[in-house]
Amino acid sequence: MNPNLKGKIMLEKAEDISQFWAYDISYSKDADLTLLDNVQFIYELSLAELELRALGADYEVTNGLRGFRLNNKSDELNKMIIKRSSYFKSVDKNFTDYFQIIQRNRTRSVNQYLTHWIYPYKGKFHPQMIRALLNIIGLKEGDSVFEPFSGSGTTALEAQLLGINFIGIDISPLCVLQGKVKTKSIFVIDEIMKLKNTIILKLKPSLFNQEHDFYKVLEDIDNEDVRDFYSLARLLAISDESRRGRNFEQSFIKNLNLMIDSVQDYKEIAQKLYLRLGDIDIKIGDSRKVELPDNSVDGIITSPPYSIALDYVENDAHSLKDMGYNLNEIRENFIGVRGKGKDRVELYNSDMRKSYYEMYRILKNNRYAVIVIGNATYQGQEVKTVEFTIDYMTELGFKLEKNIMKLIFGLYNVMKKENILIFRKVK
Repeated sequence: MNPNLKGKIMLEKAEDISQFWAYDISYSKDADLTLLDNVQFIYELSLAELELRALGADYEVTNGLRGFRLNNKSDELNKMIIKRSSYFKSVDKNFTDYFQIIQRNRTRSVNQYLTHWIYPYKGKFHPQMIRALLNIIGLKEGDSVFEPFSGSGTTALEAQLLGINFIGIDISPLCVLQGKVKTKSIFVIDEIMKLKNTIILKLKPSLFNQEHDFYKVLEDIDNEDVRDFYSLARLLAISDESRRGRNFEQSFIKNLNLMIDSVQDYKEIAQKLYLRLGDIDIKIGDSRKVELPDNSVDGIITSPPYSIALDYVENDAHSLKDMGYNLNEIRENFIGVRGKGKDRVELYNSDMRKSYYEMYRILKNNRYAVIVIGNATYQGQEVKTVEFTIDYMTELGFKLEKNIMKLIFGLYNVMKKENILIFRKVK
């Protein structure tokens, strides 16, 4: 079979199914590009091909669907793919930036490199996918990407690595804290390291007995980004204690050291690869009323809350309480957790209509909004949020350019798959 035709067939299948594809692990000698070893799903192959097209490559798929041969070779194109691509290990035998970045991983998970791993959070984006989507929708250095549900900060970090300016909001103060620490600590790591031993010594007498003394110590730190770093280190230890029954003091010190090492890794690889980091602006905000001008952002990538399937307030209750928030009060502001039965679904849809309208309003004409969302099961019934999203986004003035299906791991009780919906604002 013609390799181009074979690649096209697999790409088309990605729109209907999301599973492993059968491939020959041997590599073609005439391949100019080689996929990363962890790329094994059809949807990933689809994103890899879309990414190549967006970067300006004309290519053929070679042996086993793991190699690609470029038809329009140039030094400029090679450099572009090396600097930006997410699914490729090498270009003409030169390692990509992304391959070098993911080597800076102090965890056992392939997608938790640099500061991505910090704090356990359900429903995290796969960072490799986000990097690809930033390329696919044509965002370049200096452009802006907006995320109305910034979550754990995955899009923020990947945008920063690519030199794209990130604007993000989230209703959860815990999410905002995560995103800020993951992206801003690189600029204050020297000050963080200087304070480490002092803070541990000051806190040691209070670790077991005086729970809130930690924040009294933090008040003496002038730099907000440094305070945020140590605050999240504490919350990470609280999470370990609550979820896993680990000793708080030991967990705090262990995670603090790992966090520092991860930020140092980030700083070192950024210097080695001469990365121009994007500007980051993350704050508490409401997706239903975004404080940004009309037609002001170059792209949107987000995943609306799966609150019908996941109770984010309950999941992070221990951390939110420690931060001083009343759970009942904060719950009233979260999308998808208000109401019961049909009322809950209707309230969710009403809130999402407002959020989607705001996305439409602030996005520049002819630019792209990516919505990653799946149908959930609530009270034994499927809630068709994918269909709802497509219909309402189209009604607003978006055109659905691509619908790619992928599997979800870890949420099998409520969701088995989700859709990557790529819209373009056309009117």
